Amino acid sequence: MEAKALARYVRIAPRKVRMVVDVIRGQAVETAFKNLQFVNKRPKEVVEKTLKSAVANAGYNGEMDIDKLYVKSVYVDQGPTLKRFMPRAMRRATKIEKKTSHITIVVAERA
Repeated sequence: MEAKALARYVRIAPRKVRMVVDVIRGQAVETAFKNLQFVNKRPKEVVEKTLKSAVANAGYNGEMDIDKLYVKSVYVDQGPTLKRFMPRAMRRATKIEKKTSHITIVVAERA
């Protein structure tokens, strides 16, 4: 069995979140939490919160043993982009794209 958790519309670019997510892919949940402690990036808090949610879902909904869980798959998709404009010299404007992310974490019980 497996359980998953989603964090949608996170206001961090997917490329930046993928750097943090690559640290925990395929690891035991306990090891993943320990490795996240030493990551010094902004998306760490969101990834950690989503991982905790996936573990809670596994314990409550799936009735799985939390000690045997591992991160089966983690992926980050791009969400909608917020388009903004910044004033520039000579009455011009430059488009700024603020990207969002959808983070999905799937945990499963190791056989």
